[in-house]
Amino acid sequence: MKEPRRLFDCLQYQQEHHPLTDALAAKENGQWKTYSTQEVRNLVNQLSAGLLNLGVLASDMSVEKRDKVAVISKNRPEWVMLDLAVQQIGAVLTPFYPTITAGEMQFVLQDAAVKYVFVNDKELYQKVDSLRASLPALQGIYTFEQEDNLPHWTSMLDEVTPSLAEHIKRVSDTIRSEDLATIIYTSGTTGVPKGVMLSHKNILSNVFSSFQLFDEIGITGQRALSFLPLNHAFERTATYCYLYMGCSIYYAEGMETIGENLREVNPTVFTTVPRLLEKVYEGIMAKGAQLTGIKQKLFHWSVDLAKRYEINAPLSLGYRAQLALADRLIFSKWREALGGNVKAIITGAAACQVKLLRIFTAAKIVVMEGYGLTETSPVISGNRFKEENRMFGTVGPLLKDVQVKIAEDGEILVKGPNVMMGYYKRPDLTADVFVGEWFRTGDIGELVDGKFLKITDRKKEIFKTSGGKYVAPQPIENKLVESPWIEQIMVVGADQKFVSALIVPAFNKIREWFKETGRTYPGNEVVVSDKSVVGLIREAINHYNPQLNQVEQVKKFELLPREWTVDGGELTPTLKLKRKVILEKYQEIINKIYPPASLV
Repeated sequence: MKEPRRLFDCLQYQQEHHPLTDALAAKENGQWKTYSTQEVRNLVNQLSAGLLNLGVLASDMSVEKRDKVAVISKNRPEWVMLDLAVQQIGAVLTPFYPTITAGEMQFVLQDAAVKYVFVNDKELYQKVDSLRASLPALQGIYTFEQEDNLPHWTSMLDEVTPSLAEHIKRVSDTIRSEDLATIIYTSGTTGVPKGVMLSHKNILSNVFSSFQLFDEIGITGQRALSFLPLNHAFERTATYCYLYMGCSIYYAEGMETIGENLREVNPTVFTTVPRLLEKVYEGIMAKGAQLTGIKQKLFHWSVDLAKRYEINAPLSLGYRAQLALADRLIFSKWREALGGNVKAIITGAAACQVKLLRIFTAAKIVVMEGYGLTETSPVISGNRFKEENRMFGTVGPLLKDVQVKIAEDGEILVKGPNVMMGYYKRPDLTADVFVGEWFRTGDIGELVDGKFLKITDRKKEIFKTSGGKYVAPQPIENKLVESPWIEQIMVVGADQKFVSALIVPAFNKIREWFKETGRTYPGNEVVVSDKSVVGLIREAINHYNPQLNQVEQVKKFELLPREWTVDGGELTPTLKLKRKVILEKYQEIINKIYPPASLV
């Protein structure tokens, strides 16, 4: 066949150009179960037949008259099969994060008038089932895990008779590239979820534009490990790239087994978010701290060497010789821990510490930082595998066919075939984010050397001090979190005389420090008031403050005893800070930094 025109065409394209024995794979009963390209196609068609027999259909190709099917599940082959099966019969898939609250779930299921829901397990089944009374459109729920007395997804698979096959083909032939493919509700850092409508063309244009990024890595015939949630636009588009380019997709069992799964799968590439990359680095440093004598000295010498690494700049012969020695003694073991075959890690969703980019690159693990939004399907720009198209501290060159211009106030505006159709049922919100044909990203940035896009902050997150000075919190936070003593940080100070911060200390590191100094760790609640710990954090801030402008320097801080989490409501599923939530939750503590006028 020619190039795919619809997302579900990618599977047939793989069958004709790069057929795989392990197109999709996941652990079942402790063993990897693989599905060949042909097996996936067969199951997708059976699932489409079953959905048609359940009455899932498209009265016409308008957005409102097409049935909606939801999926709430961890990453697994069935997720992708459902996606493709729903698409090719003209219905619309609406994916949710498994961590979604009951309130958000009810809103989205009602807003999209979802007809059928596919869930991972019994727990999620019960979560959806408890909302049935408020969901008149809902007709059924199916589980991917085999659960006693609950409808299993295989029970609705149907034999693809010649007449059904013809019906599926007849329906799929009517689907155009411009038609709606999916509605992705953004988790957002504030407000009610918005349904982003993406067409086949939106996402496929991004797949084709991302081809260069993946082709330089050389993923065809290789393996990718998938663990970022599939309902995130980043991982979803990466999935279509893998299908299109003939790269096997292995699904990690869970976040806690990523290290083990990497060593089992030996992937060439995987996508991640910076916080998970930071966790990998922290794990490496923790193991380094356990070494003794000459081994520990060599470890720290190697890391210090890597911190000075540069790309697109001449490296002295002496430095390169030292780096080769560090690679043989230390960095090669890092690569083995990642499976021994990783050529590149693609990261997005938030800013990555430049220090980590230098260190991993020096260790021959290329980290390709990119940028985008759900509304842009999602990739706008990305650092490439080849060094001439990579720059530390930026999110790389623009993708092919994506245009960017910087507005007078610094906001990044985007135009291209990847920009969304609009927000579902919200023409008012759609109008708010467009200036003519240009989509307003809400991010502030610049083009370095007229080529590399650099993000400096979120427009809505910039605040003004009482002295009238504007402060962008993200660069400050990204700098201070480089300290090994700081786990999480949020800068505050809107309408105040100076900038301060809420800080979650790196409790594991502090626990080790207590042990080294011969003291018993008293627990997080006590530690945040410990004068020596407060002193450590103050030293860290004093170290980084001179690297910031005077108005950006953190003058005061408060330590918090608990880490911010998705379940706790302080982080989005892609681990961004929900600033409004944190401000409300910790208002009393902020009042200690900035006492209300009546208390001064």
